[in-house]
Amino acid sequence: MTLRRSDDPLDTYLLRVFVLLIGERSVSRTALKLNQSQPAISAALKRLRDILGDPLLVREKGGMVPTERALALVSHAKGALAEIDRMVDGPEAFEPDSTRHEFRIGSPDYLAPVFIAGVAERFRSEAPQARLTLHSLGPNFDFERSLAEGDLDVVIGNWPEPPHRMHLSMLLEDEIVCLVAASHPFARKGMSAEDYARAVHVVPMPYSISQRGVIDSVLASMRIHREERVVVQSFTAAPYLLQGTDLVFTTTRHFAQFYANLLPLAIVPSPIAFPPMRFYQLWHERNHQSPGHRWLRRLLSDCGRRIVSASA
Repeated sequence: MTLRRSDDPLDTYLLRVFVLLIGERSVSRTALKLNQSQPAISAALKRLRDILGDPLLVREKGGMVPTERALALVSHAKGALAEIDRMVDGPEAFEPDSTRHEFRIGSPDYLAPVFIAGVAERFRSEAPQARLTLHSLGPNFDFERSLAEGDLDVVIGNWPEPPHRMHLSMLLEDEIVCLVAASHPFARKGMSAEDYARAVHVVPMPYSISQRGVIDSVLASMRIHREERVVVQSFTAAPYLLQGTDLVFTTTRHFAQFYANLLPLAIVPSPIAFPPMRFYQLWHERNHQSPGHRWLRRLLSDCGRRIVSASA
């Protein structure tokens, strides 16, 4: 049986160059990431164009952009590389204290800073040579595709209905509260449901175009309309806007507590009966049995349990 045709033109090096070129859209940035010279990457791009019969990257006013064929092929290239990596990396190959692997987590910025800090502390302690990348999520980011193609290892979120096509486990539950300026009347007397409905609110832009968030879903089911007077792109900006205003910010207790310790703010129990906010970690079948991936998922779960235990 012939294992390899003599005219097989592609190898793993060219596949890695191709994937990075399409992602970076730059010969110089690809060269930097691969620790190669620009002429070497340019030569690889020329070979790829010859092999695939397509320009792959073309110049536009704002820089280089991938062709339609390049975009159609990149997911196949990523899948091929993932399979090769899986063949080479046996179960015994992963050691946290010596690995130089890059782990990529997609997460929204409404995660409690204490959780992220705990993850970073544990990660640095157990895998000092590894790299951790936190990718910010947004409404136009296709996290399911990123998980399937290997751009992300894990995505953390609080979906009311988590996607069914992925593996998931719960990281932690958190109470929903209201955060206001320390000088706000609600900080002294508390808040009724009528107060909440009459108040003016600061709210974040939606994180998903396909799913309504937990807070909005509950308010809609109760037919409660809130006056959303200030809309911010980032959750982390909202606490800073509360100082000296009459605004109310509805968020989780651990997130609120972090900023109440930093700024002149007060936490007020929510008068609306919101269910606990549940945060999940989500991953693709392609990573399910990976030893390194299992180590990462266990680390995240331990950090979630640590927060719950500390606040019990």
